[in-house]
Amino acid sequence: MPQFFIQRPVFAWVVALFIILLGVIAIPQLPVAHYPSVAPPSVTITATYPGATPQTMNDAVLSLIERELSSVKNLLYFESSADASGSASVTATFKPGTNPELAQVDVQNRLKAVEPRLPQAVRQDGLSVESASSSFLMIVGLNSDDGRFDEIALNDYMARNIVEELRRIDGVGRVQLFGAEQAMRIWIEPEKLIAFGLSVNDLSTAITEQNAQIVPGSIGASPVLPGQKVSSLLTAQGQLSTPEAFAAIVLRANVDGSKVVLGDVARVELGAQSYGFSNRENGQPATAAA
Repeated sequence: MPQFFIQRPVFAWVVALFIILLGVIAIPQLPVAHYPSVAPPSVTITATYPGATPQTMNDAVLSLIERELSSVKNLLYFESSADASGSASVTATFKPGTNPELAQVDVQNRLKAVEPRLPQAVRQDGLSVESASSSFLMIVGLNSDDGRFDEIALNDYMARNIVEELRRIDGVGRVQLFGAEQAMRIWIEPEKLIAFGLSVNDLSTAITEQNAQIVPGSIGASPVLPGQKVSSLLTAQGQLSTPEAFAAIVLRANVDGSKVVLGDVARVELGAQSYGFSNRENGQPATAAA
């Protein structure tokens, strides 16, 4: 066969050009699902440590996670980053051909091993592990043309109604919100706190104790006294939801009957969980997710 084409160079060129032409025509018709997978799979770990500096995140969180990930099977390299808002991420990239699901399970197992050594605030806010590419496929924007909704309201709507829908799309591994959901913000006034002889730990303890979900149970249920025919399920006020309710949290009850409440030492308002992002579109409030 090689000798046949060597003796007929013009015919060989015609066959080669015909094959190239078929390839040029066929490539645009090829479904994306049939493209070969050449991008190395990656797994991203995200952690939140409110109030921590990047150096603190590196020393208390990232260094521990990196040390545990260094021996993961088929790992090519990992990249870490931390910002001033107390957020950090570690992206582990694996060799091409590695099963992304198995890689994610392996990373989760390593994270479970190191989790007890992480700060309590990091464990409480949660650690997430996602298998996704580090590049953005699409950016979705949401804005208020008439300015009726501010940026915090748009962020909260995007997080509650749109982000979860995007995450459920087949093939989507991660959705990042360029903003923050609504949160109850407590702005402490240090001078008043010192004047009342209280500390930040006192505030944290009081908020945790008085903002708990309580299940009171029922009355009149079995076993009961003879003749009891009625049983009632009790309900109690659940977690607080308004700034006024948080401001009324009792920090200390004095012997004279007076009390110190949270509103005496702090300003309570609905705000954003983080103020690390600010979005505008044509001068109007906006938000985005990728």
